[in-house]
Amino acid sequence: MKGKGRNANSMGKRVMDRLDELAQISESPGMLTRRFLTPAHARAMDQVGAWMREAGLQVRVDPIANVIGRLEGRRPGAPAILIGSHIDTVIDAGKYDGNLGVVAGIEAAAALASVPDKLEHAVEVIAFGDEEGVRFPSHLLSSRSLTGAVRARDLDVVDADGISVKAALGGLGLPDGLAACKRADKDIAAYIEVHIEQGPVLQAKRAALAAVTAINGAARMRVRVEGIAGHAGTVPMALRQDALAAAAEMVVAVEEIGREGGDKLVATVGRTDVRPNAVNVVPGEVHFTIDVRSPSDAIRMAAQKKIATALHKIGKKRQVRVTAETYYEMPATKMDDRIVAAVSAGIAAVGQKPIMLASGAGHDAMAIAPKWPAAMMFVRCTDGISHNPAEHITRDDSDLAVRALIAAIRHLDATL
Repeated sequence: MKGKGRNANSMGKRVMDRLDELAQISESPGMLTRRFLTPAHARAMDQVGAWMREAGLQVRVDPIANVIGRLEGRRPGAPAILIGSHIDTVIDAGKYDGNLGVVAGIEAAAALASVPDKLEHAVEVIAFGDEEGVRFPSHLLSSRSLTGAVRARDLDVVDADGISVKAALGGLGLPDGLAACKRADKDIAAYIEVHIEQGPVLQAKRAALAAVTAINGAARMRVRVEGIAGHAGTVPMALRQDALAAAAEMVVAVEEIGREGGDKLVATVGRTDVRPNAVNVVPGEVHFTIDVRSPSDAIRMAAQKKIATALHKIGKKRQVRVTAETYYEMPATKMDDRIVAAVSAGIAAVGQKPIMLASGAGHDAMAIAPKWPAAMMFVRCTDGISHNPAEHITRDDSDLAVRALIAAIRHLDATL
C-alpha cells in the first residue's frame, strides 16, 4: 500500500472490535438474529453509516435500505470500485457472515482516504440486506435492485406476520422509489466481496485467503420411494419391498456420485421422511431430498442425470417404485477473470499464496456479476463453521484480508 495512513497493525483489531459491536445489535437477547428491515436491521444500518462517515465517506441510504458510502477519486463522479456484503443474518447467527465484508470494506476505504494520493476511481462500500432470505420469501432483493432486476411486485411478498417488504420499508421511513436503486452501467467499474469461506478448505490448506473463481450452481430434487409396509416379524427378508432399505442404498449412490466429481461437485441428501416410521413395521414409503452443486453447470447436470439413473436402477432391483423431480435450479455464476486476478494480486501482495476456490454457498456477488465484473475474497474460518454462534475468524486473518483488499483495489484502479 502506498503510504502508511492508518496503522496497519490496528486494522485487524478495529475490524474485530466493530464486528463484536455489530453483533450486539440483535432482535433477540443472548443470540444474534437480525432479519431484513426489522428494527435491529435499522439500528445496524445506522451504526454502519456512522462508521462510514467516520472513515471519510459520503453516506446515503437508497429506497431498498442499502447503506452506501462513497469515497471520491481524483475526478468527481468517476466509476466506483464497489466493495460490499450484507448485514442481515440467519436466526442465532455467527457474527462474521456478511458483516465481515462490510466492516472490512469500511476499513479499507478509511485507509485509502487517509493518504494523499487519490485513486482514479471512486470507492464505494455498500451494506446489503435480504441476502439470507430469512424474513421474507425473497432473496438478494437489496443487491438485485442495483441491476434493476427487482420489480414492484417483488415488494408485495409478506412475512409470517403478513407485513410486506413495501410496508416494512415504509416503516423505516424509506421512500417508495425502487427505480432510484438501479445503477447505470457506467456507475460501477468492478465489485469485490470479502466473505468468510463457510467451509474447511482454507484451514485444511493452512491458508488465510482465497480468490473465488465461481459460485456454484445448484439443483434440488424431491424423491419418493414406494414399497410395501408389512409386519416386521412376519414378512421374510427375501420377500420384502422395504422402501427405507432401498432409499438407504440410493443415499449411498448419491454420495458416491458426488465423490466422483472431486472438488468440482458436491451431492447431499439432507432430509428424509420415513413412513409409517414405526419400530415394528417394514417401511412402506420414504421421501428424501437431494442437493447437487458445482461451479460447472455441465458437471452438475451430468451428475443429476447419473443420480436419476442410479435411483431407478436401485428401485427396479429392489422392486420399489421411484419418482424423482427437480424442483429448483440455479445456474453457476462465474467470477470475472480480471477481478479474480486483482484479488489474487492483493493476496500475493500481503505475502500469501493465492488459493483459488469455488463457493458452494450463494452470495450477493451472484446478483452483481451479470451486470458488472465481480469476484470475491474468502477468509479462513475456524473448522469451516458458519450460520452458527461458533463461527470464528482470527484478528490476524482479518488484518490480512483488509490489507489484501486495499492492494486489490489499487491493482484494479491501475488496470481497469
